[in-house]
Amino acid sequence: MDHFLYRDGQLFAEDVPVSEIAAAVGTPFYVYSTATLTRHFKLFDDALDGLDHLVCFAMKSLSNQAILKVLANAGAGMDVVSGGEYARAKAAGVPGEKIVFSGVGKTVDEMRMALEGGIRQFNVESEPEMIVLDQVAQSLGVVAPITVRVNPDVDAKTHAKIATGKSENKFGIPISRAREVYAMAAKMPGLKVIGIDVHIGSQLTDLAPFEAAYLKVAELTKQLRADGHEITRLDLGGGLGIPYARSNEAPPLPSDYGALIKKCVGDLGVEVEIEPGRLISGNAGLMVSKVIYVKEGEDRKFLIIDGAMNDLIRPAMYEAYHDIVPVVEPAPATEPATYDIVGPVCESGDTFAKSRAMAPVHADDLIAFRSAGAYGAVMASEYNSRPLIPEVLVDKDQFAVIRPRPTYEEMIARDTLPPWL
Repeated sequence: MDHFLYRDGQLFAEDVPVSEIAAAVGTPFYVYSTATLTRHFKLFDDALDGLDHLVCFAMKSLSNQAILKVLANAGAGMDVVSGGEYARAKAAGVPGEKIVFSGVGKTVDEMRMALEGGIRQFNVESEPEMIVLDQVAQSLGVVAPITVRVNPDVDAKTHAKIATGKSENKFGIPISRAREVYAMAAKMPGLKVIGIDVHIGSQLTDLAPFEAAYLKVAELTKQLRADGHEITRLDLGGGLGIPYARSNEAPPLPSDYGALIKKCVGDLGVEVEIEPGRLISGNAGLMVSKVIYVKEGEDRKFLIIDGAMNDLIRPAMYEAYHDIVPVVEPAPATEPATYDIVGPVCESGDTFAKSRAMAPVHADDLIAFRSAGAYGAVMASEYNSRPLIPEVLVDKDQFAVIRPRPTYEEMIARDTLPPWL
């Protein structure tokens, strides 16, 4: 569910007409719904009711300060994968004890930043990382709390570029070697083992891969405890998918996901962490764009819009589907037209949809890309020297720009010339 609905023939973001935002900030832009963000966070929080737990938002999906504050105020922790994300989380007022640091390539500077600023845990992904973290912690006279990310060799049955739990992926330590690696960690004075971490991928639409991974983690918990390790926390990752297309089979509900977690690990007496990103932020955002031209091709119509692949790269990068709708509600029984929907960037890959049937639109009409809140703005670039597009947050009947569009002058001013030019 989201809070982007037609009302009186116009698409609204909560209680604000999308066309009103477009008139104020120009197109293209992203708009997010506070009510949707908080509702989706609460669905996960409620799903784990009865377990000692923390829901950490995977902020790689959407990291604007205003979004982080909304979720932190609702009680969320944060899952970060870089020093920049850690700094953003802290700037948004998230305490260190609610920040989990993930990622395969943590640097010494990032480790030091988190240890000095406070951290809930590091999810360690390799023996070399473990050795370096031990050295950094000892140099600071502190002990780093860690989980070890295990790779359970489970096929998440998702897009190859967002699968992370198979043996061929770069993530984690093979679960077959976990006991050896935990024994190694236990001998390092700068580390304190507190639990196990697992994450098998993103945009999962079936609970079976989660169950396979979590049962392996439950068995490993018992083995590690038998080896003398104190396993008090299980970080079960994220990855639950969202419905990008109305015709697709609906992914499992957070309540079903929570029930599965309780079934698999609920009897272990551990604190559970989960790290949803897409399901919290995805349907909480739209990208709104304007039609520039409707172009007649040899055998098709092209809808040329002012949004481009640099603004929303998911279709070009992942062949991702986004429902695309007109901002003015079509009249009942309107006959659809078929378009290739493309942007102005000089790449054939700058294509959002091919042979897409939708209500007819014309030059200067507004269209909205649904489910654009996750991995939209955070993956945007200034390719073709196109400014990053504004982000807007709506709360009931009010809206505010939470990241402005830079001017060309501001973009150019970031460059500096060497003294010989």
